[in-house]
Amino acid sequence: MTDSGSSLGQDRLDRPTDSADSAGPETDSVAHDSGSAGPDPLDGVWDVVVVGAGPAGSSAAYAAALQGRRVLLLDKAEHPRYKTCGGGIIGPSRDSLPPDFKLPLQDRIHAVTFALGGRFTRTRRSKRMLFGLVNRDEFDLRLVQAAEQAGAVLVTGVTVSGVEQQGSDQRTVAVTTADGRRIEARAVVGADGSASRIGRHVGVTFDQIDLGLEAEIPVPESVSRYWSGRIHLDWGPLPGSYGWVFPKTDSGTLTVGVISARGDGERTKQYLADYIRQLGLSGFTPSIESGHLTRCRAEDSPLSRGRVLVAGDAAGLLEPWTREGISYALRSGRLAGEWAVKVAEASGPADVRRQALNYAFAIKAGLGVEMRAGKVMLGAFERRPHLFHAAVCLVTPAWRAFARTTQGHTTFAQVMRDYRAARKLAAIAAR
Repeated sequence: MTDSGSSLGQDRLDRPTDSADSAGPETDSVAHDSGSAGPDPLDGVWDVVVVGAGPAGSSAAYAAALQGRRVLLLDKAEHPRYKTCGGGIIGPSRDSLPPDFKLPLQDRIHAVTFALGGRFTRTRRSKRMLFGLVNRDEFDLRLVQAAEQAGAVLVTGVTVSGVEQQGSDQRTVAVTTADGRRIEARAVVGADGSASRIGRHVGVTFDQIDLGLEAEIPVPESVSRYWSGRIHLDWGPLPGSYGWVFPKTDSGTLTVGVISARGDGERTKQYLADYIRQLGLSGFTPSIESGHLTRCRAEDSPLSRGRVLVAGDAAGLLEPWTREGISYALRSGRLAGEWAVKVAEASGPADVRRQALNYAFAIKAGLGVEMRAGKVMLGAFERRPHLFHAAVCLVTPAWRAFARTTQGHTTFAQVMRDYRAARKLAAIAAR
């Protein structure tokens, strides 16, 4: 979500002057055009192997392939495939896309209707576009295609079962598959989602797990027009929860979802049902109903192990308050791809450790700072959602900060640092 940004040209968000990557089907079948009797396309030693072809994985593969390296991008699913995700493309996401990337925008958002438990609604508008909306199947497919155009080799239908690293002097890593194959790489990037096998190998730990539920609801043209250019955000009845309506106007559907802390699934389901009813949408039949766990990393959680790096959901990188993950996936994926090349070129164990530490520092200095601010915001929001609602609805600077954050002109960390009122609000709400 974000506030200002001139209108979108064509399929590309204008730049100013932000679930899960997967590795898919249980049966391994090479979807890359390898021929029925030719050599296995997985053979040989790869400079970089990326596991998971969601936004983080595709960005990593793109960044590594752009440097002329031999890059393999693996996914267990074939694209396009559905993902449980609102599909909001905020400013930081836009700014992390490859040059000339064409966003498959479904709508351009200029207004937000805020509600508190379905009541006290107010709509705020921006002359400049706040952010764009996409369907994840189309968006992810274009990211994969960008990685392939940069030189990465995509192989789908491959279920990765683990990673093997043996000995301190080992110059390669073995990625193992469910059908018993071993893929040799000089560096590996794990981007295989929040339940990542690669993340388990690295030792990623989480201190926040949330349950998101979503329904894709086809609606008549008149209803679609009513929602066009506007989203709805409802601060929900469970601590830290909220709901959203994201219009996919070109497809004639509304993405309606809710998210709250894991542990009370029945109440979360009830919240979604109540929210849909309050919006007057219960008479329409969803085409898809789905759920997903989002996992947010503990601050001391590792980002690498030996020649293996993790990015995106596999690393637990997402915004803790809004649970926005696309921009975190794109940004961490790009960094992971760049540093994976350095790891692949490392001359020995000490150099591998140095490059891996440099990757962790780059993540923590940027995304880590933003996540720390987001955790403060979430803690305050859990206690006093009505204060946040009043601020964004009634206090113009608060609305502008919200808008500018979604547009990519500022971050929650910068808002907390630069505005005494924001720090005071967070302190009052946290009491």
